[in-house]
Amino acid sequence: MKWINLLVSACLFLSHGSAAQKATSPQPFYRPAETAAKTAGRPKLVVGVVVDQMRWDYLYRYYNRYTANGFKRLLRDGFSCENTLINYAPTITACGHTCIYTGSVPAVHGIIGNDWCNVQLHRNMYCVEDSTVSSVGGGALAGKMSPRNLLVTTIGDELRLSNNFQSKVVGVAIKDRGAILPAGHNATAAYWYDGTSGNWISSTYYMNALPGWVQDFNGQQWPGQYLKAPWNTLYPIGTYNLSTADEKAYEGKYKGADNTSFPHDLSANAKSLIAATPWGNTMTLEFAKKALEAYKLGSGDVTDLLAISLSSTDYVGHQFGPNSVEIEDTYLRLDKDLAAFFDYLDKKVGKGQYTFFITADHGVAHVPGFMEENKMPGKTFNDVTLIKSLNDSINARLGIAKAVLGASNYQLYLDHAAIAKAGKTQKEVAGFIIAQVMELPAVVNAFPLQELMTTPLPEPMRSMLLNGFNAKRGGDIQLVLAPGWIEGGSTGTTHGLWYPYDAHIPLVWMGWGIPAGKSNRTIGMTDITPTLAALLHIQMPSGNVGKVIEEITR
Repeated sequence: MKWINLLVSACLFLSHGSAAQKATSPQPFYRPAETAAKTAGRPKLVVGVVVDQMRWDYLYRYYNRYTANGFKRLLRDGFSCENTLINYAPTITACGHTCIYTGSVPAVHGIIGNDWCNVQLHRNMYCVEDSTVSSVGGGALAGKMSPRNLLVTTIGDELRLSNNFQSKVVGVAIKDRGAILPAGHNATAAYWYDGTSGNWISSTYYMNALPGWVQDFNGQQWPGQYLKAPWNTLYPIGTYNLSTADEKAYEGKYKGADNTSFPHDLSANAKSLIAATPWGNTMTLEFAKKALEAYKLGSGDVTDLLAISLSSTDYVGHQFGPNSVEIEDTYLRLDKDLAAFFDYLDKKVGKGQYTFFITADHGVAHVPGFMEENKMPGKTFNDVTLIKSLNDSINARLGIAKAVLGASNYQLYLDHAAIAKAGKTQKEVAGFIIAQVMELPAVVNAFPLQELMTTPLPEPMRSMLLNGFNAKRGGDIQLVLAPGWIEGGSTGTTHGLWYPYDAHIPLVWMGWGIPAGKSNRTIGMTDITPTLAALLHIQMPSGNVGKVIEEITR
């Protein structure tokens, strides 16, 4: 019996010792989710800046003229993804802003352009139009906007979902689509600029009245203050040797102007024209600072997100082109604005406490007049004239009065009901149209979008067109324009094609969690959001197709 008693005592001792060890020893392989969330490192704030229409080469074209703490700070202290490409077409503003913040493509997220032909309504639909909401602070039409046409979640939505909506997400841009689509469905707020009233506004999707700080900002009448003096170059105009001559017939004129040269006196139309000057960017960043302070972004226990789009580079670029003195001056001024903004973030949020990234929604083609002047390919193409000509030909040959409803995003939309009523097939009409457009020098390819997978196309064109085609919102026939050709008139330029001048964009990261360096590996625009999700330890958005940029997250 004695040995049995000894054995029981030993077992009890070992059991007690084991329990004590479990109570006091660290548990390396198990950690409750709530503890993990508290200990996972995250930045106080994520700041995303989309520079509308910024070609990748602008990072280096004006590098020697940039100051030490703007673009040069980004390239010095941050991580530059040098070969970042848009991986869908059309390369257009609304698509770009959406893809950056969803990690998705138009085929999935549904924003296939700034607008698209709605065959049911027989009219174009704007990407963020919403008749169910009302304007707050501006003109009636300017505020009837929301993200309801967006079919997937954004990184901001997922950030708010990750902590039961404690994070704050704010979108700011002159363009409504540049503020609304990045901010997402469940944003704390989104604000954009109404050029008619001269006010920063919102809609009842977000709020019922403008906060006092926005009313105060509007009361300062910043457009008039910024443009009270004519726009002159920042430095002596003779030093702008990276640009073509100041006066060119293929540049666009401001309203009321009789030439395209500096100085530009815009004081008479400051409210409407500030968007097309460098001070539109300055005003946007100043408004973003006020929003950061009002919503106390980056000052809480969770990560917040501030999505900023700088629209003025796009307006100036469209009007004057990428080889103009105006665009060079715009980027030299933006460089100084960014330096001031970084200094503000360092002081307000804390250097190293925020994650910053800068990118673009698309690039831009050179002005066709400039290209012709320098013996390079590039001309203009008018889709309105094309549609009229096609409908006239179809009516004469096939007896259908208006078979082509419209053109949008380099796609033609057909009236299926009218074609059926005339006793014709869609294939017959499409074949007739394709034969007609393929005779045009502007068009290098045209095919029915339902035959996208079987039409001989090189990569990456096929993948980009496939990623850009949404079966419910897209058209019937895809047009592919020749390199250098644009849809437009005799002045200015545009974007939208699959070519590198439209698709190669900058992507530079800086701040919390970001190593210094660069990569020349090909990276997609859709890789931005899953990388953010990895840095923040949250779920990626519902339509994400991108991949994590591991050079950053390591």
